[in-house]
Amino acid sequence: MDRIRLPEKSDLTWLFFKTSGRVSRAAYFLGGLLVAIVQAFPLYRFTLVPEGSPESNMWSFIFFIAFIGSLWSNIVLAVKRLHDLDKPGIAALVLFVPVVSIVAFLVLCLFPG
Repeated sequence: MDRIRLPEKSDLTWLFFKTSGRVSRAAYFLGGLLVAIVQAFPLYRFTLVPEGSPESNMWSFIFFIAFIGSLWSNIVLAVKRLHDLDKPGIAALVLFVPVVSIVAFLVLCLFPG
């Protein structure tokens, strides 16, 4: 019976925090999905607690930390995907333009490298 190989910690560090290398369309999409879930969970928990409570302060701080981490992770994933498309990594800055970022995400997910 074949066993599924889970990524090692160093693989995840490389995927989300280091700009070297390339990623496939599927890895880019799934990595982006994981980053979105990590960012959305603290926001969801924040909406469930009473406003002004110590818990709301805690969840807002956790959301802030997750948001900063997700910004970097999204940039790193985009740079690697752009490398796979033989484009310069600096083009990942397009992800900061509000409407263009949606189109750029779709292009990075759909065009083969």
